[in-house]
Amino acid sequence: MFLDRLKTFLLLIGMTALLLFFGSFFGRPGLISAIVTAIILNSFVFFFSDKFILGFYRARPMDPDYYPGIYDTVKELTQAMKIPMPRLWIVQSPVANALATGRSPRHSAVAVTSGALDLLDRGEMRGILAHELSHIKNRDILFATIASTIATAIGYLAQSLQYATIFRRQDPEHPKKNPLGTAIAAVLVPVAALLMRLAVSRSREYQADETGSYYSGDPLALASALQKLHDHKKHAAFNPNLFSRAATAELFTVNPFLPTKGRSWIHLFLTHPPVENRIERLKGIYEQMQEEQAQ
Repeated sequence: MFLDRLKTFLLLIGMTALLLFFGSFFGRPGLISAIVTAIILNSFVFFFSDKFILGFYRARPMDPDYYPGIYDTVKELTQAMKIPMPRLWIVQSPVANALATGRSPRHSAVAVTSGALDLLDRGEMRGILAHELSHIKNRDILFATIASTIATAIGYLAQSLQYATIFRRQDPEHPKKNPLGTAIAAVLVPVAALLMRLAVSRSREYQADETGSYYSGDPLALASALQKLHDHKKHAAFNPNLFSRAATAELFTVNPFLPTKGRSWIHLFLTHPPVENRIERLKGIYEQMQEEQAQ
């Protein structure tokens, strides 16, 4: 868990360094303008993401009388994690998955699809819920917003720099810019920022797996659930109106848009680590737990 936290911290520092480097092409006014614009845009997403996401997927409140097992499990896990009880929602979809959203533990929500309720057994559902609650406990929405803010600012600067290069506008503070170098930076720096933002997302998924395993006490149940969710994508009938926005992919337990198979380099551009890697880590966590119990 420490290494995943350190990785997230170093990635955010790297993104900040990229932003400052890229901002040097514009001087202080351009950099400040980009940062302010990014903060405004992402603050809106941060404070209203739960309403937007739940509304987009047409989630409805989960009835505690109809799903007492889910409520009891979440209550038990939140007490262990020492976080408030989130609002629980259900998304009517055959696609088996779950998600967590909300700007803080006090303003959080967990949604489960009807497909997941049908597919997973009680232990596997407990593992998935523990994983999603770990995102809330670890404040991953905040980390995602910080990373997105920096990436948005870099994208804003890149677009401005591309226009400036096309129309050959000269910056009075930097009159001797190399047009070719400027054009290359305008393309490569945003790509680097995107890769770092996605790496932050993947590191938070690993940490949520580990935190969820610790509180659920059953890493193998979560591993089994991840495998089922991953395999189920090959057979589930996607509703194009429901799961058509890849922008929300990082909120789900398993990326609903991730190809079941693909080249290794493709994973650099995805929000979640490969499921097989997550399962191997969970097996390692289980073996560590067994050794600790034997001592």
